[in-house]
Amino acid sequence: MLPLAFLGMPTLRVIDIFDIVIVAVLVYYIYRMVRGTNVMLIFWALLILLVAWRVADSLGMRLLGAILSAIASVGLIALVVIFQPEIRKFLLFLGTKTQLNESLWKRMQFWRRQQQRVQGINYEAYINACMHMSQSKTGALIVFKRSNEVEELIATGERIDALASSALIEALFFKNSPLHDGAVIAHGNSLLAARCILPVTSRLDIDPNLGLRHRSAIGVTEQLDVLSVIVSEETGAISYAIGGVIHHDVTPVELRQALEKYEC
Repeated sequence: MLPLAFLGMPTLRVIDIFDIVIVAVLVYYIYRMVRGTNVMLIFWALLILLVAWRVADSLGMRLLGAILSAIASVGLIALVVIFQPEIRKFLLFLGTKTQLNESLWKRMQFWRRQQQRVQGINYEAYINACMHMSQSKTGALIVFKRSNEVEELIATGERIDALASSALIEALFFKNSPLHDGAVIAHGNSLLAARCILPVTSRLDIDPNLGLRHRSAIGVTEQLDVLSVIVSEETGAISYAIGGVIHHDVTPVELRQALEKYEC
Protein backbone atom coordinates (compact mmCIF):
# COMPACT_ATOMS: atom_id res chain seq x y z
CA MET A 1 0.00 0.00 0.00
CA LEU A 2 1.50 3.32 -1.08
CA PRO A 3 2.01 5.97 1.60
CA LEU A 4 -0.02 9.17 1.33
CA ALA A 5 3.12 11.26 0.82
CA PHE A 6 4.03 9.16 -2.24
CA LEU A 7 0.60 9.88 -3.76
CA GLY A 8 1.08 13.60 -3.33
CA MET A 9 -1.16 13.83 -0.28
CA PRO A 10 0.05 15.17 3.07
CA THR A 11 0.79 12.64 5.79
CA LEU A 12 -1.87 12.51 8.51
CA ARG A 13 -0.24 12.92 11.92
CA VAL A 14 -1.64 12.25 15.37
CA ILE A 15 -1.57 15.98 16.09
CA ASP A 16 -3.69 16.56 12.97
CA ILE A 17 -6.37 14.19 14.27
CA PHE A 18 -6.26 15.98 17.63
CA ASP A 19 -6.56 19.31 15.81
CA ILE A 20 -9.61 18.12 13.85
CA VAL A 21 -11.33 16.82 16.99
CA ILE A 22 -10.82 20.13 18.83
CA VAL A 23 -12.18 22.15 15.91
CA ALA A 24 -15.14 19.77 15.56
CA VAL A 25 -16.00 20.15 19.26
CA LEU A 26 -15.73 23.95 19.08
CA VAL A 27 -17.93 24.08 15.96
CA TYR A 28 -20.47 21.80 17.64
CA TYR A 29 -20.80 23.96 20.74
CA ILE A 30 -20.89 27.18 18.69
CA TYR A 31 -23.65 25.64 16.56
CA ARG A 32 -25.60 24.69 19.70
CA MET A 33 -25.47 28.28 20.92
CA VAL A 34 -26.50 29.96 17.65
CA ARG A 35 -28.99 27.47 16.22
CA GLY A 36 -32.47 28.83 15.83
CA THR A 37 -31.24 32.44 15.86
CA ASN A 38 -30.59 35.09 13.22
CA VAL A 39 -26.88 34.45 13.73
CA MET A 40 -27.14 31.29 11.61
CA LEU A 41 -28.27 33.38 8.63
CA ILE A 42 -25.32 35.75 9.11
CA PHE A 43 -22.97 32.77 9.47
CA TRP A 44 -24.10 31.28 6.13
CA ALA A 45 -23.85 34.70 4.42
CA LEU A 46 -20.26 35.10 5.62
CA LEU A 47 -19.42 31.57 4.52
CA ILE A 48 -20.80 32.26 1.03
CA LEU A 49 -18.75 35.48 0.80
CA LEU A 50 -15.60 33.60 1.86
CA VAL A 51 -16.13 30.86 -0.74
CA ALA A 52 -16.89 33.45 -3.43
CA TRP A 53 -13.67 35.30 -2.57
CA ARG A 54 -11.57 32.14 -2.89
CA VAL A 55 -13.25 31.21 -6.19
CA ALA A 56 -12.78 34.72 -7.60
CA ASP A 57 -9.14 34.72 -6.55
CA SER A 58 -8.46 31.33 -8.12
CA LEU A 59 -10.15 32.33 -11.41
CA GLY A 60 -8.25 35.61 -11.60
CA MET A 61 -11.35 37.82 -11.30
CA ARG A 62 -9.44 40.86 -10.10
CA LEU A 63 -12.28 43.36 -9.61
CA LEU A 64 -14.57 40.97 -7.72
CA GLY A 65 -11.59 39.57 -5.83
CA ALA A 66 -10.52 43.08 -4.75
CA ILE A 67 -14.02 43.90 -3.49
CA LEU A 68 -14.32 40.65 -1.56
CA SER A 69 -10.77 41.04 -0.24
CA ALA A 70 -11.66 44.49 1.11
CA ILE A 71 -14.69 42.99 2.85
CA ALA A 72 -12.57 40.17 4.30
CA SER A 73 -9.95 42.63 5.59
CA VAL A 74 -12.47 44.13 8.00
CA GLY A 75 -14.19 40.80 8.60
CA LEU A 76 -12.63 40.20 12.02
CA ILE A 77 -13.86 43.51 13.40
CA ALA A 78 -17.28 42.91 11.86
CA LEU A 79 -17.46 39.45 13.43
CA VAL A 80 -16.66 40.84 16.88
CA VAL A 81 -19.37 43.50 16.53
CA ILE A 82 -22.02 41.20 15.04
CA PHE A 83 -21.39 38.21 17.28
CA GLN A 84 -20.69 40.14 20.50
CA PRO A 85 -23.56 38.49 22.47
CA GLU A 86 -22.60 35.02 21.21
CA ILE A 87 -18.89 35.58 21.98
CA ARG A 88 -19.80 36.67 25.52
CA LYS A 89 -22.05 33.65 25.91
CA PHE A 90 -19.31 31.31 24.63
CA LEU A 91 -16.73 32.77 27.04
CA LEU A 92 -19.20 32.40 29.91
CA PHE A 93 -19.74 28.80 28.82
CA LEU A 94 -15.99 28.13 28.88
CA GLY A 95 -15.68 29.81 32.26
CA THR A 96 -18.39 27.68 33.85
CA LYS A 97 -17.42 24.39 32.19
CA THR A 98 -13.67 24.25 32.75
CA GLN A 99 -12.39 21.46 34.96
CA LEU A 100 -11.00 23.92 37.50
CA ASN A 101 -14.29 25.77 37.66
CA GLU A 102 -16.24 22.51 37.89
CA SER A 103 -14.09 21.39 40.83
CA LEU A 104 -14.50 24.75 42.55
CA TRP A 105 -18.22 24.72 41.82
CA LYS A 106 -18.61 21.25 43.36
CA ARG A 107 -16.81 22.36 46.51
CA MET A 108 -18.98 25.46 46.75
CA GLN A 109 -22.10 23.37 46.26
CA PHE A 110 -20.96 20.91 48.95
CA TRP A 111 -20.56 23.68 51.53
CA ARG A 112 -23.79 25.26 50.35
CA ARG A 113 -25.65 21.96 50.83
CA GLN A 114 -24.14 21.67 54.31
CA GLN A 115 -25.34 25.17 55.11
CA GLN A 116 -28.77 24.39 53.66
CA ARG A 117 -29.09 21.32 55.88
CA VAL A 118 -28.54 23.58 58.90
CA GLN A 119 -30.60 26.55 57.76
CA GLY A 120 -32.94 24.98 55.20
CA ILE A 121 -34.34 26.78 52.17
CA ASN A 122 -37.98 27.75 52.42
CA TYR A 123 -39.07 26.41 49.03
CA GLU A 124 -42.66 26.50 50.24
CA ALA A 125 -42.57 30.31 50.15
CA TYR A 126 -41.86 30.30 46.43
CA ILE A 127 -44.17 27.38 45.60
CA ASN A 128 -47.13 28.72 47.57
CA ALA A 129 -46.68 32.16 46.05
CA CYS A 130 -46.64 30.68 42.54
CA MET A 131 -49.74 28.59 43.31
CA HIS A 132 -51.67 31.61 44.60
CA MET A 133 -50.58 33.77 41.64
CA SER A 134 -51.50 30.95 39.28
CA GLN A 135 -55.02 30.84 40.71
CA SER A 136 -55.44 34.60 40.38
CA LYS A 137 -53.63 34.68 36.99
CA THR A 138 -51.06 37.15 38.25
CA GLY A 139 -48.03 37.27 35.97
CA ALA A 140 -44.72 36.62 37.69
CA LEU A 141 -41.07 35.94 36.88
CA ILE A 142 -38.56 34.79 39.50
CA VAL A 143 -34.88 34.19 38.66
CA PHE A 144 -32.91 31.94 41.03
CA LYS A 145 -29.17 32.55 41.21
CA ARG A 146 -26.91 29.50 40.95
CA SER A 147 -23.18 29.69 40.01
CA ASN A 148 -22.95 32.98 38.11
CA GLU A 149 -22.95 36.40 39.72
CA VAL A 150 -26.11 38.38 38.95
CA GLU A 151 -25.02 41.89 39.91
CA GLU A 152 -25.64 43.12 36.37
CA LEU A 153 -29.25 41.96 36.59
CA ILE A 154 -29.71 43.42 40.07
CA ALA A 155 -28.39 46.78 38.83
CA THR A 156 -31.27 47.03 36.36
CA GLY A 157 -33.89 46.91 39.13
CA GLU A 158 -34.42 47.79 42.77
CA ARG A 159 -32.33 46.04 45.41
CA ILE A 160 -34.46 44.82 48.33
CA ASP A 161 -32.42 42.15 50.22
CA ALA A 162 -35.43 40.76 52.05
CA LEU A 163 -36.31 37.39 53.57
CA ALA A 164 -38.41 35.38 51.12
CA SER A 165 -42.03 34.80 52.08
CA SER A 166 -45.12 33.91 50.11
CA ALA A 167 -46.89 37.14 51.09
CA LEU A 168 -43.94 39.34 50.08
CA ILE A 169 -43.50 37.61 46.71
CA GLU A 170 -47.20 38.00 45.94
CA ALA A 171 -47.09 41.65 47.03
CA LEU A 172 -44.17 42.36 44.70
CA PHE A 173 -46.08 41.00 41.69
CA PHE A 174 -49.42 42.59 42.63
CA LYS A 175 -50.52 44.55 39.57
CA ASN A 176 -50.72 47.87 41.46
CA SER A 177 -47.30 47.43 43.03
CA PRO A 178 -44.61 49.77 41.64
CA LEU A 179 -42.22 46.78 41.54
CA HIS A 180 -44.51 44.29 39.78
CA ASP A 181 -43.14 44.87 36.26
CA GLY A 182 -39.97 42.86 35.65
CA ALA A 183 -38.26 39.97 37.40
CA VAL A 184 -37.48 39.20 41.02
CA ILE A 185 -33.96 37.87 41.68
CA ALA A 186 -33.78 35.25 44.45
CA HIS A 187 -31.00 33.31 46.14
CA GLY A 188 -31.78 30.76 48.81
CA ASN A 189 -34.09 32.35 51.37
CA SER A 190 -33.35 35.89 50.16
CA LEU A 191 -35.07 38.11 47.63
CA LEU A 192 -32.22 40.19 46.26
CA ALA A 193 -33.96 42.59 43.88
CA ALA A 194 -37.21 43.31 42.06
CA ARG A 195 -38.28 44.98 38.82
CA CYS A 196 -35.15 43.69 37.06
CA ILE A 197 -34.80 43.72 33.29
CA LEU A 198 -33.73 40.45 31.66
CA PRO A 199 -32.18 39.73 28.24
CA VAL A 200 -34.71 38.38 25.73
CA THR A 201 -33.91 35.27 23.72
CA SER A 202 -33.27 35.82 20.01
CA ARG A 203 -34.10 32.25 19.00
CA LEU A 204 -36.53 31.78 16.13
CA ASP A 205 -37.74 28.31 17.13
CA ILE A 206 -39.59 29.54 20.21
CA ASP A 207 -43.36 29.06 20.33
CA PRO A 208 -44.78 32.29 18.81
CA ASN A 209 -47.57 32.24 21.41
CA LEU A 210 -45.06 32.86 24.22
CA GLY A 211 -44.95 36.43 25.43
CA LEU A 212 -42.12 38.67 26.56
CA ARG A 213 -42.11 37.24 30.09
CA HIS A 214 -41.44 33.71 28.86
CA ARG A 215 -38.90 34.88 26.28
CA SER A 216 -37.02 36.80 28.96
CA ALA A 217 -37.08 33.75 31.22
CA ILE A 218 -35.47 31.69 28.44
CA GLY A 219 -33.02 34.45 27.46
CA VAL A 220 -31.53 34.89 30.92
CA THR A 221 -30.93 31.14 31.28
CA GLU A 222 -29.12 31.13 27.92
CA GLN A 223 -26.60 33.68 29.17
CA LEU A 224 -26.31 32.83 32.88
CA ASP A 225 -26.40 29.74 35.05
CA VAL A 226 -29.75 30.53 36.63
CA LEU A 227 -33.20 28.97 36.84
CA SER A 228 -36.25 31.09 36.09
CA VAL A 229 -39.84 30.41 37.14
CA ILE A 230 -42.75 31.94 35.23
CA VAL A 231 -46.44 32.32 36.07
CA SER A 232 -48.49 33.08 32.97
CA GLU A 233 -50.80 36.07 33.20
CA GLU A 234 -53.03 34.66 30.45
CA THR A 235 -53.44 31.04 31.55
CA GLY A 236 -52.05 30.92 35.08
CA ALA A 237 -49.75 28.05 34.07
CA ILE A 238 -46.48 27.68 35.98
CA SER A 239 -43.33 27.00 33.94
CA TYR A 240 -39.59 27.01 34.57
CA ALA A 241 -36.58 27.46 32.30
CA ILE A 242 -32.95 26.40 32.65
CA GLY A 243 -30.13 26.20 30.12
CA GLY A 244 -32.32 27.82 27.46
CA VAL A 245 -34.96 25.07 27.73
CA ILE A 246 -38.44 25.82 29.06
CA HIS A 247 -40.65 23.30 30.84
CA HIS A 248 -44.30 24.23 30.47
CA ASP A 249 -47.25 23.85 32.83
CA VAL A 250 -45.49 22.09 35.72
CA THR A 251 -47.17 21.02 38.94
CA PRO A 252 -46.11 22.34 42.39
CA VAL A 253 -44.42 18.98 43.02
CA GLU A 254 -42.44 19.21 39.76
CA LEU A 255 -41.48 22.80 40.56
CA ARG A 256 -40.16 21.78 43.98
CA GLN A 257 -38.21 18.90 42.42
CA ALA A 258 -36.62 21.31 39.93
CA LEU A 259 -35.65 23.80 42.66
CA GLU A 260 -34.09 21.04 44.74
CA LYS A 261 -32.43 19.30 41.79
CA TYR A 262 -30.73 22.46 40.54
CA GLU A 263 -29.97 23.61 44.11
CA CYS A 264 -31.52 27.05 43.76
